[in-house]
Amino acid sequence: MMHNSDSLPGAPGSDAAPSGAMLERTTPEQLPDGVDSAFRVDLERIRFSPYFSRLSAVTQVIPQAGSGTVVHNRLTHSLKVTAVARSIAVSLRNRGGKDWDTITKLGGCDHIVVQAAASAHDLGHPPFGHLGEQVLDRLARDRLGLADGFEGNAQTFRILTEIDNCHASERGLNLTAAVRAAVLKYPWAREDWRRDDAGPADQLPRGVGIDRDLGAAKFSAYTLDAAELVDVKSRYSRIGKHQQTVECSVMDVADDIAYSVHDLDDFYRAGVLQYATIAAELERWLADRANLAALDDATLESSLRTPGHSLERAWRRTAQKDGWIADEGEFRDAVRRVQEGLVESLLSIPFDGGIDAERRVAAFTHYWIDRLKASIAVDANPDVRSGHVRLSRDAWHDVVVLKFVHTRFVLDRADLTIYQRGQARVLASLVEGFHAWLADPNDSPRAPRRLLDSVEATIESYAELEHAEPRGADVVRLGRARAVIDYIASFTDAQAMSAAALIGGTSDRLWDDGRSL
Repeated sequence: MMHNSDSLPGAPGSDAAPSGAMLERTTPEQLPDGVDSAFRVDLERIRFSPYFSRLSAVTQVIPQAGSGTVVHNRLTHSLKVTAVARSIAVSLRNRGGKDWDTITKLGGCDHIVVQAAASAHDLGHPPFGHLGEQVLDRLARDRLGLADGFEGNAQTFRILTEIDNCHASERGLNLTAAVRAAVLKYPWAREDWRRDDAGPADQLPRGVGIDRDLGAAKFSAYTLDAAELVDVKSRYSRIGKHQQTVECSVMDVADDIAYSVHDLDDFYRAGVLQYATIAAELERWLADRANLAALDDATLESSLRTPGHSLERAWRRTAQKDGWIADEGEFRDAVRRVQEGLVESLLSIPFDGGIDAERRVAAFTHYWIDRLKASIAVDANPDVRSGHVRLSRDAWHDVVVLKFVHTRFVLDRADLTIYQRGQARVLASLVEGFHAWLADPNDSPRAPRRLLDSVEATIESYAELEHAEPRGADVVRLGRARAVIDYIASFTDAQAMSAAALIGGTSDRLWDDGRSL
């Protein structure tokens, strides 16, 4: 049954009620009088969470240090994802017809659930953006012996279901099953893909990766929390094992749209995107496509700094991974659209902070957001690398090219990379320092209260898991290790920097920096 409890007047199917299974909370509770939607309670709990507030001081892509207010942080990104996601959900309801019938059969698409998922989707991201995620994963596995490492989406699910709390539950925010399911972008645990028969990359769900020893590269639950993932997924009997719910796929598409468009706004404002280099890359690929296509992979890899070569590699990788939708002609058209809509319309005039420059940014954002939102397609039987709600073929290629510009001309810059290497050292010092502190029997009782409480709760969780599925696990060691990762992942960028200075004995702001631990 469709679950849409916050009806829009005149919307198709607006008289439908949410199914009981989708409304279930971990702990039964009586909602206050006057609350018109169980899902709205979830949305408010997420937005009032301190984990939501902290996102204002966590890197999106470009570190805020030295950039002022011109760049997005995780909070502004999440708010824009929420706005885009709600717009898509409402448009799907207003569309009605066959698409809405398909959505209804799959469990529905409540726009409040979509907003809640979008607001929550980045709660688990650690300090320093995706760099922090990669570093913490490596440290968790290699230094602390946590087989499932660290993953931002899994950390989000853990925050919502275990770490955060509310008046109704000691563990988690006690959200409805629908909202918990809607944050499962990668609805499996890492270990679910740690096997020899995983298959080639183009036959695996997006995000799994191909390292069979490592397991899934992207996943939505650690071993500790995997049982709850399985439980909430079971409420959606018509959703495939490795598929997102409809509401989750709407959130995921909205995230892609916001990430590929709004982050480019940042880079333009910050003066990072250079007209000449990007124009040369796109124009050379368009003009010399036949010759570039004839290059063997080794030659291509050895000459990536030559204009057009990096884009050719991006196309080949796209075709290899996503043959279900990748099309050379569509890719070429997308390159032309990005050349016109980004390079010539925006980057050709450097950003100077004036009114005209701001108008150009607004026009760029408006065009691309509207174009991509209008392209939404619904699939009753999607490819394993797609979702039930996705971008149309041409829009999908647009996003691929926009993300290429993002990666090639921002993330691969040496000046960003050198700063990130320093951030990686900060995280390593925190992991080493706090882990050694907890292992010191003489001094561990003086560790931060929040960390000690986390150790106690996490050891208890591992003990419960070991009791249910005996594996001979060292629950104390695992509990300490996971608690350290949970603790560090909850820092803002500034907290991570100040805590590293404190634990390294170099801080000159003892009482100020220590107060936030």
